[in-house]
Amino acid sequence: KYEYVYDEYFDAYLCPEGQILPYRTTTRDGYKQYASDPLECKGCPLLERCTQSKNHTKMIHRHVWQDYIEEVDHLRHTELNKTLYAKRKETIERVFADAKEKHGMRWTTLRGLKKVSMQAMLTFAAMNLKKLANWTWRGPCPV
Repeated sequence: KYEYVYDEYFDAYLCPEGQILPYRTTTRDGYKQYASDPLECKGCPLLERCTQSKNHTKMIHRHVWQDYIEEVDHLRHTELNKTLYAKRKETIERVFADAKEKHGMRWTTLRGLKKVSMQAMLTFAAMNLKKLANWTWRGPCPV
């Protein structure tokens, strides 16, 4: 698949030999299927590398959200995202660590989604009240 080029405008793949693999159908799992023409593939010199199928058809699957997946993968390597991800351990992960270590969220004795949800909400409400109290004890911010 990675040796093939996806043409966004025509919604088709191009093989290394220049053949077009047009869109065929979308599966129930959310993958678009692109298939080659077996008559053109039969005489291709790269046939052994491309496919092992008996009918000489190359099938490529592309997820319907693949454009978004590629965009996210691109954004993951930007400098802004790297700095934001580095702050995650100081902010988000710290809250869950405190909830587990200081507020009894490692285990629960309650049963049922409603009761466990109530315990979690009360725990996070208590943590927010502690945070608010810490802010007020520090005094007003200098302007």
